[in-house]
Parts: sequence; structure tokens; C-alpha cells
Amino acid sequence: MAIIGNIIKGVINIKDAITFETNPVEEQQKVLKKLLEKAKDTAFGKHYNFQNILDSENPDEAFAQNIPYHDYDKMSGEWWHKLLDGETDITWPGKPDYFALSSGTTGKTSKRIPVTNAMVEAIQQAGIKQVFALSNFDLPADFFEKEIMMLGSSTDLDQNKDHLEGEISGISASQIPHWFRGYYKPGEKIAKIDDWDERVKHIAKNAKSWDIGALSGIPSWLELMLAEVIKYHDAKTIHDIWPNLQVYTSGGVAFGPYEKSFNALLEKPITIIDTYLASEGFIAYQERPETKSMKLIVDNGIYFEFVPFNPDYINQDGSIKESAPCLTLADVELDQDYVLIMSTVSGAWRYLIGDTIVFTDLERAEIKITGRTKFFLNTVGSQLSVNKMDDAVQYLEEKLDVKIPEYTLAAKRFDDEFYHSWYLGSDIKNADAEKIADLLDNFLADANKNYKVARSKALKGVKVAVIDPSIFHEWSGANKKKGGQVKMERVMSEAKFEAWETFVKEN
Repeated sequence: MAIIGNIIKGVINIKDAITFETNPVEEQQKVLKKLLEKAKDTAFGKHYNFQNILDSENPDEAFAQNIPYHDYDKMSGEWWHKLLDGETDITWPGKPDYFALSSGTTGKTSKRIPVTNAMVEAIQQAGIKQVFALSNFDLPADFFEKEIMMLGSSTDLDQNKDHLEGEISGISASQIPHWFRGYYKPGEKIAKIDDWDERVKHIAKNAKSWDIGALSGIPSWLELMLAEVIKYHDAKTIHDIWPNLQVYTSGGVAFGPYEKSFNALLEKPITIIDTYLASEGFIAYQERPETKSMKLIVDNGIYFEFVPFNPDYINQDGSIKESAPCLTLADVELDQDYVLIMSTVSGAWRYLIGDTIVFTDLERAEIKITGRTKFFLNTVGSQLSVNKMDDAVQYLEEKLDVKIPEYTLAAKRFDDEFYHSWYLGSDIKNADAEKIADLLDNFLADANKNYKVARSKALKGVKVAVIDPSIFHEWSGANKKKGGQVKMERVMSEAKFEAWETFVKEN
């Protein structure tokens, strides 16, 4: 009998039973006041007179009126660079012990995003909230005695002057509480290996000695790891090695495009739980099984605002125009795409992280990620978001009975006419590129009226190339780094796409 598992499950169920419903709007108002109060004596707080905002009748309105939007370049160029120069009390009291390195999906140069002790604690608290939410998923007691494979970036952080640097997953894993370390795999020694391929080899070698019940990580890299473990042990599925695997906590990107190829590695279905952890903080997690939406964490050190995702409000580089209107949680509507804006206990203020979301339940503050501002393809008025592209790829998978775990595209000129040029990562044999292009084109025209209009004007058609999925992973490795938080660009600029096509030809 799973005695410890029953105790843990009992504690989780009791905690869930005594948890009172809170008002997300009120919680957000409290968070904003706490942030302003804490940071009012910093250089940023004095510059924008946080005290006056706190003293105003409507702090949320005064906050939005007096503080401009900040993307990374503006935040770093005007404020965060001072922290790297040794100054203190810049955008948050003191100096951060960590900086999260994030190349995101847009380039080779790492961004350095401050991670304060308050943020580390907030991320840990969010993780605990998610654990308590497991009471909603009807998992057996013995699940809570199994080990958890957390596949992130290396926990061997780099010392840079007076702080440590690494990806947020590595920083978080390096701060795992002592009581949890017995459950955590691959363990501290393997997790510190910086080289992705070497780390995966060690995981494969040790896999059979672990009793893994849950997985956590970005789908693309987790798939590669699972495939390597299966290959190493000459197994048919991952359940041959980890028979008690029951849960996968996905994050970083939408799971949909990977679902078919991921399930092919399993012998039996497992519970998929979505999370939303960025370099800037733990934003949301899936609280209940009857939806794929995630609950915004509204009471834990992050204040959210929302800009309607309208092309008139977005600059060519994906940043927001200063004239763009901004809403609080009290004013948002269902089924409307919004650009997510955050202010945090790490000293990010009205900060654009580059993601777009949609609300699916206002009372529960539940959302879905719909894409990236920079991945919004509107070169010829097609107004395609990543979620529409994901839907199109999943349609192809079902229609052609194939797996397409990776893709990228760009609006490209062919003889001075624009086409959407797609590269699909798939093992399709003898692919009929013209047929696939027609299927994509017709699906998108039916799903998106702006795309249909564009096809009747400046957008002349769709071109498709099918390549081995491994080329996408090698591209990520060549341009950034394998594993961790690295994600594949879904939409590229013409210049980047030219470099991509050269890389594909060479590989």
C-alpha cells in the first residue's frame, strides 16, 4: 500500500477542501499596491513617483497613465544595465542574486533578466500551488511516491561578478527545496552537465534505475530525450522503461503541435498538464482536467495588464505603440487576443514579454497562449497568429495521418510576388508538396477571413518543403543552445529565413 503517497494525497485534498475562492481582480489590486510600496524608493520608483500613484484614488489607472511600456531593450538599456555595473536599488530594492539568460526564439544574443530572491520564492510558491491543484486530476496515491524527471537547462550556473547566470529552468532547479530532492531526477550531478547531448546520454544510461511518475520540460527537447532513452534500451515505448509514468507537465510552447509525435512514444495515455513559466516569472498553470486553459497566478508577485492584439497597436518589430490602450483584469473580455504586460517582484515594469493570450474563463482568470507578437505574420495583411498556424499543422497531421512536430515559415518574395513559404519537419515519405500546400492554403482561408482576403490580393499562394525534424533541432543548437528554454522560431523575417534556407541546404 502506498502509505506515503496516501498521506501526501490526503494533505493535498485537505488543502484543496479548505481553500477559499478569491476574487482575481481584487488580488491583482493588492499585488500592484505591494509592488509599488516595495519599490517606491528605488531609482525607478522615484523617477516615476510611485508614492503619488499609491496616493491616487485609482492606483491602477495612475500606474498605466504615468509609466510607459517597456520591452527588454528599453528596460535593460535604461535601467537593468546599471545592475550589471554594480549599482543597487534600481528597479527593485537591493541587487538580484541571479540573472536569467534568455535568447528566447528570436536570436543568438542572450538577454539578461534579473531574478530576485523574491521571484525565486514566487516561483516556488507557484509550484506548490500547482502541486495542490493535482487534487483535481484524480491521480492514484502511489503516483505521489514516484520520481519526477525535470528536463531543463543546466543547473551549473555561471558566476558573473556578484551574481549567477543561467536559464530560468536551471536557476529554479538549482533552488529545489531539500525535501523535494529525493524525488527530483536526473539529480544534481547530471543536471549540472552543460552539454545537452552529454546530459541526455547520462539520463539514458541511468533511466532504468529510476521510477519516473512525471515528466516536466519543453515538448521538443523532452521528445528527443525520450526517444534517446527508448533507443538506448532498445525498447518500444518509454513505458517499457518507466511503467509508472502518468503525468507530463508541459510548458514553454503550445503542446498541440507535438501531441501526435509525443503520444507515439507512449504505450498508454498519460495526463498532460500545461504550465506557463517564462524567464520573467511563473505566470499560469492548468488547474483542472476539464479544460486545457491555464489559471493566471494573480496573487503571487506579478501584476498583469492586457493590450488588445490589434495590428494598429503593434510596431513592425513586435513592440507596442505608446498609444496602445491597456486593460486590467477587470476589463478584459472572452475570446479576444491580448498582448501580455507584466510588472514583477524582479523589477520588471509594464514589461512586454512578447506573448499573446486569450481569456477562456473570466471568473477563474483562465487563459490560453495564442502566440508571439513577433510571430504574427501580417506582411501582406494575412494576420496569422501562431495558434492558427498550429491549428493548420494539426489539421495536416490528421488529414495525412503523419507527425509534424516542427515547422517554420516566412512571407517570401518569388519573382516579386509574396508567398507564404513553409518548412515542415516530418517523416512523411514521398511528400506531395503541392497537395500539402493546397491543404494548408484552404484550411487557413476557411479559418481566417483576413488570410482569405490577402489571398485574393497581395498573397499569391503557399509553398511547402518537407524536411527531417532533426534539422530544426540542429538549427537551434547552431544558433543558440540545445535544450532548456530554447524554442524554434515559428515565423522568420526574410533575412533570417534566407539564413535558415542556407542552413537547410547545407544539412
